[in-house]
Amino acid sequence: MPHPRRAPRAALASLAGLTACALAEAAGRLALPTVLGRTVDAVVGGGDTRHWVLLTAALVAGLVAVDVVDTLVAGRYLAGRTAALRGLLVSHLLAVAPRRVAAFGTGDLVSRVAAGAADAARTGPAAVGVLVGVLPPVGSLVLLALVDGWLAVSFVGGLALAAAVLVGFTRRNAEILTDYQRIQGGLAARLTEALAGARTIAAAGTAAQERRRILALLPPLRGHGRMTWRALARATGQAAVVGPVIEVSVLATAGWALLGGRITPGELFAAQQYAVLGSGLGGITAALNGLARARSGTRRTREVLAAPAVRHGTAGLPPAPRREAAAGGVLEFRAAAVAEGGRYLLEPLDLVLPAGSCLAVVGASGAGKSLLAALAARLRDPDEGAVLLDGVPLAALSERALRDAVAAGFARPVLVGRTVGEAVGLGAAAEAVAAAAARAQVHDVVLRLPAGYATPLADAPLSGGEAQRLGLARTLLDGGPGRRLLVLDDATSSLDLLTEARVAAAVAAAGGTRLLVTHRAGTAARADAVAWLDAGRLRALAPHRTLWRDPAYRAVFAADPPDTTDGAHPRDGAGARDGAGARGRAGALGGVGGPA
Repeated sequence: MPHPRRAPRAALASLAGLTACALAEAAGRLALPTVLGRTVDAVVGGGDTRHWVLLTAALVAGLVAVDVVDTLVAGRYLAGRTAALRGLLVSHLLAVAPRRVAAFGTGDLVSRVAAGAADAARTGPAAVGVLVGVLPPVGSLVLLALVDGWLAVSFVGGLALAAAVLVGFTRRNAEILTDYQRIQGGLAARLTEALAGARTIAAAGTAAQERRRILALLPPLRGHGRMTWRALARATGQAAVVGPVIEVSVLATAGWALLGGRITPGELFAAQQYAVLGSGLGGITAALNGLARARSGTRRTREVLAAPAVRHGTAGLPPAPRREAAAGGVLEFRAAAVAEGGRYLLEPLDLVLPAGSCLAVVGASGAGKSLLAALAARLRDPDEGAVLLDGVPLAALSERALRDAVAAGFARPVLVGRTVGEAVGLGAAAEAVAAAAARAQVHDVVLRLPAGYATPLADAPLSGGEAQRLGLARTLLDGGPGRRLLVLDDATSSLDLLTEARVAAAVAAAGGTRLLVTHRAGTAARADAVAWLDAGRLRALAPHRTLWRDPAYRAVFAADPPDTTDGAHPRDGAGARDGAGARGRAGALGGVGGPA
């Protein structure tokens, strides 16, 4: 699994540069009080101050230069690392099975990719900030000990109080930030859901209720935000007390040492500066706050990356036998089943679709039709058994071989791209896009748009059926000798009967084996055979005209009366295998129906 904190060499080089800058700045700040103290001694003692003044000026100039370089390197690192993490998240999400992606929620994922990745990118700089933030107090302690041992002793007591403040702040802040980001993701998820369903909300007149549902998360979000600022304010207030205590303690000890002749005036000045530098908790508190936020973002990023990606094999399909190239492939379900929560959503199924055949899959809502289609297109792997195409398990195929051989279309396609043409075939030749649109009976519709295929997708006034046909055109794009299986999950449900019949004729003419999930009797009647699913099991496998004798089968189409002109009513044929006799043991389709 890719690790969100694993950076490429360029990012590691930038992080090394940030560390070098931070170390140089810390060293310069620790050296500055000593140099200034020597300058004071030179002035008091009447010595040559020019050397020390020049050294002070050079040190200050160096600190300014280091700060500028640090800002530039940090900006470059954060921009590059954030972009890399977002790219990693998007690439991984596109490789994860759809059902696992859906478990996060769209809004939550947007929040993780946008804000979470930016926070996670700060992990390296934040860790460097904490590491370097420890140097001023530690360095101050060492340098004070070199000046006078009692100065170090007076400094240590206050340093222990400062450490207690930092530990308490870090512990509280990490918990608060994690809860804050979790609620923020939930708010984004609810807002995304509402925007996607804006038309339904407007039609139902539930805008007020939806607004209350979304904004219900604002009070807890505000509460956690307040807790964050309170924790920071408490730590800042405690540091404001600890700092002066350390300074007074060190100054008192330094004054006593000066009267005793153990230190010089310049060393007293340096001791005062080291007391201020070592007791200043603002920098390390900010660094700890940034590290807590970065760790929370990293945790949310890793949760996404932990979702297993679909693994593809390296195999290809065997050459098609000597027959018509468009005859399609043999699709086989071998005891394929889908289980969840200890129960079968789709019971073990043995089924063979001969090359070039057409199988309609029907059943009531929740019967398992879409699950069967997802298994056939390898949009989901079976929990038991296997699905094979021309004798090769789908899981063993390379991604290229799988997508060249299998195409899928859906009832509610999501159109992606800037223009209508890109929605059909991003990067494909214009001729191929137009041909696919013609097969899907949507070419004439596109030509009536203001700019044809170049019309921005957001400006295209498409009906539900037209959008569905565009999605179908994308599915039919480049269907040729390599295409062996077409899976359509209710992909023509929004079309009128005449348009659907024309699309069906175009699909049949393109050849290939076809598995069609449908709620329409006419579509089932045109298929070679029908797989009738009921509550996750195969209730029967037979021609539509045979199954039509069963009142329960006719009830499946009650909302869509059959069209008697296309053979929907039964005439003759072998009896359907139903009940326990067909449960999980269907066999092949050969010989059970007429031509598609």
